[in-house]
Amino acid sequence: GSSQFYVSLEDNLMRLFQSERIARLMDRMGHKEGEVIQHSMVTKSIERAQKKVEENNFGIRKRLLEYDDVMNIQREAIYKRRENALSGERLAVDLNNMFESMTESLVADHKNNGAFESFRRESIALLGLDPQIDPIDFQEGSIDQVDERYRTQFNEFYHRKGQHITDALMPVIRNVHENEGHRYKRIAIPFTDGRSKVLPIAADLATAVESNGKSVMRDIEKAVTLAIIDERWKEHLRAMDELKDAV
Repeated sequence: GSSQFYVSLEDNLMRLFQSERIARLMDRMGHKEGEVIQHSMVTKSIERAQKKVEENNFGIRKRLLEYDDVMNIQREAIYKRRENALSGERLAVDLNNMFESMTESLVADHKNNGAFESFRRESIALLGLDPQIDPIDFQEGSIDQVDERYRTQFNEFYHRKGQHITDALMPVIRNVHENEGHRYKRIAIPFTDGRSKVLPIAADLATAVESNGKSVMRDIEKAVTLAIIDERWKEHLRAMDELKDAV
């Protein structure tokens, strides 16, 4: 036995690959609509169309595999950052690297344009830090010089802010520990970014008192770092899904 397959010139396979040219040629040759066309030229056109489709599908599969490889590398890096934040190991290193990258990027973006005022406004809006840098020094200094000075100011500002938070929390924590310590071992401290988000920070009362608040600041750094990583990673995944669907 044998099988015979029919392909319409309006089929997606043919429509995508020059079916209109073949249809015009068949019209000139006097073929009527609906009539079976048997011609070596049509057969070769179908073969070429099939080959192009197979090549396109192979290219798509190859790109998707490359996409998956890149996503796996990114996923491993993100999970490592999350692990560091959860365990507290290398969190200080990760934070320092993030701060260095952030200040360097902020300085470079505005330094190249010579825009001190826009740099100052963004620093205040993004970090709450009004940079104490002379506009002339900002204009004439190198990116490394300006960044070093700005980073020093940011580090000092960050530590002052951390101390301010600790000073505000410790009287409350000591009071709860002294009066309710027999009932509660941990408490939840609401921490806000000053805009809309509130993170509950779980703090161990005894450890907080023994460390004079240093452990509370580490707990805050952990929670905030995890929240930022998770939020940015979800945004990235959504963007990558849209890219993958477009392939």
